[in-house]
Amino acid sequence: MARIRHFDHVGITVADLDTTLSFFVSLGLELEGRTFMEGEFVDTVIGIPNSRSEIATLLFPGGGTKLELSSFVRPEHQPGSPNAMSTEIGLRNIAFEVEDLQSMVDQLVADGYSLVGGIGEYEGAWRMAYVRGPEGIIVALAERLG
Repeated sequence: MARIRHFDHVGITVADLDTTLSFFVSLGLELEGRTFMEGEFVDTVIGIPNSRSEIATLLFPGGGTKLELSSFVRPEHQPGSPNAMSTEIGLRNIAFEVEDLQSMVDQLVADGYSLVGGIGEYEGAWRMAYVRGPEGIIVALAERLG
């Protein structure tokens, strides 16, 4: 039986690619590349004829898995709920381990983003917070304690 070789990337569709890209770069991801995608290959894979999207690929510190942000030029995007809660079906959050949770949260709040709830601590091992980023994307930030 065929098996998965490795986890390659997570893709998130957004309306405002520049704002979302800036948000993730401010968290420490690095832009690998940015390009437009269209044509028979893309139309076949995503099942949308005559599509065109702009894609930005971001690298995580240390390499490995990537984050792919895409924004459709055509057809027009369909808005999701920018205030979706964790109970809504779909991508719940994208999570990162961070070094200094409080200073990262402080910086994101200063940049105009907000906490979904508060900063919680789990059994003296982790501190964690959900931040609502651009387009309602929930980013989980976790700091290992001890």
